[in-house]
Amino acid sequence: MSNLPGPARRRRADAERSSAAVLSAAIDLLGRRPQANMEEIAAAAGVARQTVYAHYASREKLLAAILEHIAAETVAVFDRLDLDELPAPAALDRWVEASWQILARYPIVLTEAVAQPPGDEVDRHRPISRQLVELLERGRTAGQFDSTSPVTWQIAAIVALGHAAGQEVAADRMTPAAAGEAFRSGVLRLCLRSTPAA
Repeated sequence: MSNLPGPARRRRADAERSSAAVLSAAIDLLGRRPQANMEEIAAAAGVARQTVYAHYASREKLLAAILEHIAAETVAVFDRLDLDELPAPAALDRWVEASWQILARYPIVLTEAVAQPPGDEVDRHRPISRQLVELLERGRTAGQFDSTSPVTWQIAAIVALGHAAGQEVAADRMTPAAAGEAFRSGVLRLCLRSTPAA
């Protein structure tokens, strides 16, 4: 229980709700309009522009907070998948399905708004990429995944496939379901070891 007196506790709770509202509005708006400015984000959140800056001193700080929020949720989702209990191909299939659900929920990930985020991108995504690396290496060790290319290349290709699927949906050339299936089948074709023709 907080030791803050009642009014201070209420002010802190109000500030947390205000910050969360700004973050949520920014994620939604920038997913649709990556170039939206801080004033437009404030309007979408129903707060004054000064309130946005009180929580996030710059657009870069806001984008960093968005990426941190999405990364934390992504890690939590992946941690619940129990991938270690499945054969590598089935685990990869489940990983791809969960990844697509996250991309569908947060289209901002595929926009130019966060294409070049501030800070060290490798460190920010290490908790996510580490799990995929472990999964791909497990499948290679079992002889189930193709090992002719480096794991790093496979990961880059998987990310590119996710972007391509998201862009097709954004351009109204594919439905989310069709793009998700194309993403899934593309990743499996990329990673599964091909069987020699009889």
